[in-house]
Amino acid sequence: MSILSCSDILTLIKNNPPLVESYLSLDLQIQTNGFDLSLRSISRLTSCGRLSLDNKNRVVSARQKMDFGPDGTIHLEQGCYSIIYNEIVHLPKNIMALGLSRSSLLRCGSSLHTAVWDAGYSGRSESLLVVHNPLGQDLEKDARILQLVFSRLTEESSGYDGAYQGENTG
Repeated sequence: MSILSCSDILTLIKNNPPLVESYLSLDLQIQTNGFDLSLRSISRLTSCGRLSLDNKNRVVSARQKMDFGPDGTIHLEQGCYSIIYNEIVHLPKNIMALGLSRSSLLRCGSSLHTAVWDAGYSGRSESLLVVHNPLGQDLEKDARILQLVFSRLTEESSGYDGAYQGENTG
């Protein structure tokens, strides 16, 4: 496996479908070792979730979307939130990705928790935002909050075929 460079990412963004689309500013979001994803929406978790071995009994926690203020910001109290990114990611069957909180978010006392972006996945992803700071966190809509790092697999996979394929794109 190898980590994709900035030039690799730029080349793949020109593909059809592009590696990443619906980005806000290629100049700001492309990084030496990845691509910054930006904040589209935030929701409160409003119910308990459930996981099972075979997903037959899986229940994802219900959510209530929160509104940004007139100035485009939102204040979040300490706690857990579900977020959706602006960008749509289209991973080829030989590339997977890992998401890491941007260091500025961490320095404010908040973190993002993500799962693996499997090779072959396509969609507008969701992550868990945890505000650890007892004073809360202010965020602007479209703030860059996560860096997605892409890795080329040693061989092509069969590709992701799960329940979240194509999520949040309609």
